[in-house]
Amino acid sequence: MIRVRSLVAALSAVLLIPTAAACGSGDDDAPKNVSAKTAALGTLTPGVIKVAVQPYAPYTSVQGDRIVGLDGDILNYAAKKLGLEVKPQVTDFAGMLAGVQSRRVDITIGGVAWSADRQKQGLFTDPPYYSPPAMAVRSGKTYKTVEDLEGLDLGTVEGYVWVKSIQAVPGAKLHAYPDANGVLDDLGAGRVDVGFLDPLIIIAAQKERPELKIETQYLTPPTAAQVEAKPAYAYFQPYQTGFYLPKQATKLEQAISAQIDAMYANGEMAKLVKKYGGDPEQFLTPAADVATARRGVDRPRDWTPPSVATQ
Repeated sequence: MIRVRSLVAALSAVLLIPTAAACGSGDDDAPKNVSAKTAALGTLTPGVIKVAVQPYAPYTSVQGDRIVGLDGDILNYAAKKLGLEVKPQVTDFAGMLAGVQSRRVDITIGGVAWSADRQKQGLFTDPPYYSPPAMAVRSGKTYKTVEDLEGLDLGTVEGYVWVKSIQAVPGAKLHAYPDANGVLDDLGAGRVDVGFLDPLIIIAAQKERPELKIETQYLTPPTAAQVEAKPAYAYFQPYQTGFYLPKQATKLEQAISAQIDAMYANGEMAKLVKKYGGDPEQFLTPAADVATARRGVDRPRDWTPPSVATQ
């Protein structure tokens, strides 16, 4: 979910986060007998990790007081290892970002894409997975390259960075929707030709809504020359996700990144990707520019991103 909102939208969405989150570091919800190691992670409430999340199955959903989905399972695994109790707070995507940047929550998850601009206002973990450029298309239609998209009606969700990419396609008309269902509905009805959504969303919709008669295709990433000519095309390339934390949460970010790296090494990450219909080779192998994008920005100059290829 490579999503960006205007500052005004992001700030206004803070109001959507429950008032309890604004209390910050109150200890009323703290579990008993929190270890010193867990307390040293510096969460707003010792022993608790407060998570802003948007319902976005199969990446994130809240069932009762538990986050489920790919991102939810990854965070739950890491939190258990760190002795943290996960407490979700439901909002929208703008509220997720704003909640982190104002430090009303400890973290937000759900396919948040790393970007140089976004990391200036928060911290990103190592990538839990990488998201290939997926397209939802009507059955029988084939689109392979950016040139194939020219002059088409292209849909995505408001705030996703695919908005910028679509706007750069010659002759293409942008259709932006409040959520993925709007994209899928209009795609099924023939009002848009292609929907840009996260791949697991499309895979799930194929199974759950066969009446739409859609399928998943992967866009051939634009070349370096194309991106140089039109920088917004960079968002048509595979992107790296991350869990997003406040700038002050350095210890927590480092601890969760270590758990993410361990999950690549022990096979847990591949198992979870398969659970939700993804291909580990697609989701857990970084593109060539992932390391160079972060080296010297928010990672050391010798940083190597996690990958199943190195395990």
